[in-house]
Amino acid sequence: MRHRRKVPKLGKAADQRKALLRSLVTELLLRGQIKTTRARADAMRPWVDKMITLAKEGTLHARRQVIAYLYPREVKQEDDSVRTLVQLLFDKAQERYGGRQGGYTRIYRTVPRRGDNAEMAIIELV
Repeated sequence: MRHRRKVPKLGKAADQRKALLRSLVTELLLRGQIKTTRARADAMRPWVDKMITLAKEGTLHARRQVIAYLYPREVKQEDDSVRTLVQLLFDKAQERYGGRQGGYTRIYRTVPRRGDNAEMAIIELV
């Protein structure tokens, strides 16, 4: 039984699980929508909410916390300038999520994966 166990194990060791969640959160913030299993989507939702909440806060300490968690990615913009994902997140978070108190993600169930019949889901930013 899993009484009082809050961390979903995802069938992985702790270091592998943390790396998986970091990469999923980074890709979701970069792309805005990803397709993954339902268990992984449920496990990464609190981390995405935390990163966006820190970005809304906008302090230097919050920026360093986000930099420490996300994998470094560079994003090319329309005007051919290259910025990091963290810079974009901190610039857009206040205007996009300023009125929200939470619930920055939405999870849709999709058809099960062929092969192992795993529950699939699409997780996206609201």
